[in-house]
Amino acid sequence: MVVGPSEGDEDVSMAARSETNEEPVKVALLGCGTVGGAVARLLSEQADDLAARIGRPLEVVGIAIRRPNRQRDLPGIDPSLFTTDAEALVRRGDLDLVIEVIGGIEPARSLILTALENGASVVTANKALLAEDGPTLYEAADRAGVDLYYEAAVAGAIPIVRPLLESLAGDEITTVIGIVNGTTNFILDKMASAGSGFSETLAEAQELGYAEADPTADVEGFDAAAKAAILSSLAFHSRIALSDVHREGITEVSSSDIASAREMGCVVKLLAICELTDDPEARVSARVHPAMIPLGHPLASVGGAFNAVYVESRSAGQLMFYGPGAGGAPTASAVLGDVVTVARNRVRGAAGPGESSYAERAAATIGDVVTRYHVSLEVSDAVGVLETVAHCFAEHGVSLQTVRQAPVRDGSTEDARLVLVTHDAPDAALSATVEALRELPEVAQVASVMRVEGQ
Repeated sequence: MVVGPSEGDEDVSMAARSETNEEPVKVALLGCGTVGGAVARLLSEQADDLAARIGRPLEVVGIAIRRPNRQRDLPGIDPSLFTTDAEALVRRGDLDLVIEVIGGIEPARSLILTALENGASVVTANKALLAEDGPTLYEAADRAGVDLYYEAAVAGAIPIVRPLLESLAGDEITTVIGIVNGTTNFILDKMASAGSGFSETLAEAQELGYAEADPTADVEGFDAAAKAAILSSLAFHSRIALSDVHREGITEVSSSDIASAREMGCVVKLLAICELTDDPEARVSARVHPAMIPLGHPLASVGGAFNAVYVESRSAGQLMFYGPGAGGAPTASAVLGDVVTVARNRVRGAAGPGESSYAERAAATIGDVVTRYHVSLEVSDAVGVLETVAHCFAEHGVSLQTVRQAPVRDGSTEDARLVLVTHDAPDAALSATVEALRELPEVAQVASVMRVEGQ
């Protein structure tokens, strides 16, 4: 890789050009934080290998930053490459490839669109932007005849975007279920192993660096919802926006929920579930919420801050993708994989497959989802209470699979707790049931409602 005009860099450039006898692929990097710094280091450290894989050397011609006075440990990178004028950088007109790792909606969207309009292919890790306004970016790339790649936008180093977009292009995908947020998986895994509550486990995650000071995007499911929108769009060849994804976080998950899951032979995970509805319209259901899954499910054993994506398709069957879902180096690895592919396309004068949205499937609402539910109620310990509760479920067409009565041990003044697990039922019917239960004088509290998946 060529990284600037220093003597050592000129030697690298001369060697690479001599070997390939071609002009370098010119690259601009937008952002030099945790991920951007890791990308810059890998571009420098692996310059010779990357040139051999691509057929031409990569030449970094500019790195856009926000804080010019910040100290950066980037040996091999010429300081003169840093600029605070990202707009001028992407307007150069001679760029082959722009790597965007700024994150957020703006200025990332404007910079990417400008880069595409000026003929540069783009590699991005920006899940939020893709989920909110992906079609605008796809259309701009298509008009310019260039590439838009984004493997690093979903599940870090795990290769899942390209398998869905390319490797499984000849198959019909039926379901994609993922643990796609390492922070929430760490918290739920720790709650299960240590028996601690949500708040104290979150504090520990923040101390260890697994959670941000403001963890809202993670614990409320926003991060996972953006990834679910991208996965749904890819898997089902339709435009599924972030607003189409039903979202629930893990802040209401209690130690009692974790214990109940254990008694059922399950664990609690925050899942991104993408599937087709079982009706003639076959709409796309995309949802993020905590759920109980059986210990035998492939996702049940995914612990700590790791991610995993489970795919079912008609011909290939069941596939599992597992690995670190965040961090500078893992995410940079995914970015570099896209860089190699896009640079190869550039050298050959070709472009990748682009967006596939031919199916134009509509998005389903959460009320259309059919699954099982775990419902915990605090009730009066009196004759006829169970019959009254069961009748409420039956009135709304929700069939009960199991009912268990347990004493309340958390300081409540109520007499007993009923734990009920339903058969498959529409979410709309279950929601109506819960609202009716709250009106019963025998029910002091609907302590929790959680979906049961994977059975």
